Amino acid sequence: MPTPEQTAFHVVVAPDKFKGSLTATEVARTIAENFRDGFLTVFLEVTRARGLDTTGWGVVSTTLPVADGGEGTVEAAVGSAGFQAVTVRVAGPTGDPVEATYARDGDTAIVEMAQASGLDRLPGGAHAPLTASTRGTGELVRHALDAGARDVVLAVGGSASTDGGAGLLTALGGRLLDAAGDDLPDGGAALLDLDRVDLSGLDRRLGSTGFTLAADVDNPLLGPRGAAAVFGPQKGASPADVDLLDRALTRFADVLAAATGTDARDTPGAGAAGGVGFLALGLLGATRRPGVEVVLELAGWEHRTVGASLVITGEGSFDEQSLGGKTPVGVAAAAARVPAPVVVVSGRRTLPEERWRAAGFTDARALTDLEPDPAVCVREAGRLLAELAGTLGAEHGARVAATWTADGPGA
Repeated sequence: MPTPEQTAFHVVVAPDKFKGSLTATEVARTIAENFRDGFLTVFLEVTRARGLDTTGWGVVSTTLPVADGGEGTVEAAVGSAGFQAVTVRVAGPTGDPVEATYARDGDTAIVEMAQASGLDRLPGGAHAPLTASTRGTGELVRHALDAGARDVVLAVGGSASTDGGAGLLTALGGRLLDAAGDDLPDGGAALLDLDRVDLSGLDRRLGSTGFTLAADVDNPLLGPRGAAAVFGPQKGASPADVDLLDRALTRFADVLAAATGTDARDTPGAGAAGGVGFLALGLLGATRRPGVEVVLELAGWEHRTVGASLVITGEGSFDEQSLGGKTPVGVAAAAARVPAPVVVVSGRRTLPEERWRAAGFTDARALTDLEPDPAVCVREAGRLLAELAGTLGAEHGARVAATWTADGPGA
């Protein structure tokens, strides 16, 4: 609730995308505009009916599109943190060239793995669990280094590959050789034939570059909680493929450890993005941080939320996975420092009230509250979100108006 000294109701809108419907920027804009309209309509109607002078008092909206380190992280950096979008042509997960975008601001770059090596980049959507590569992600990193980046954030959600970061390594100058001294083909399965690694051509700039692994998962590289077993099936891997990939990643870890004296296979997060976490945490010396935390920090959360009366966050599906470090929970944790109440808006909501309240939310709304058909919610997300946000704004406008006296709100 605003204090008497405030001249506006300050709402911070910090959502993730509604996948398949709206980008994070579209979600933020739709919520902010319709919340403001709903708030002012009711607020002015009530206060004027009571003969109160509210001249000069209104709603201030701060929009901060957010992501959790997966798809949309580059968009969030550009939309919330003022980064520049840089688009280059790189290898896709199966080697076909794709246009991929990273974000850059000064000597900091955000490389989103989904842009170059993501599931959405697979030709025709056909999975390639044994041969998909992270080479394109490495090419994005190399381009960022060429542009002067010396602090690189690797946002690793949504990957199509399980190659342990082997493709990324080769794009940065490393060589993976078989017993005959020939370079291995791309993909995780090929690592079964790995005999030795040649790091003599590795980009020397890596030694003076700081890396952050934006990843929420804490899985190790190998075993029943490893990259192949847990995430491989999502990328089309059969049980036989999972076994093969786990053995291939074991071979990669063994050979790389022998060559470098460093072994990150059991480090929490090593299994992220098909094992890219293993390479980033070990060879690149990356620090693992929650993706949403990184994005909020880059966006200047602390100073842009000063005096906030309310925080609205959201994502497409607010469910059990959300509590594992997805955008809404990260925003709620940050909002607790403001402090400000937090409302989560989603396409659908499956969490019971006691669960989302325990996670720090004061209210939870979903498009399915208005339209029970999920297909309609996806197809008409913009319209439904506008209606929901307008209703939310009207409710808060009525609450503030109810506290208003001749001396201002809450007096």
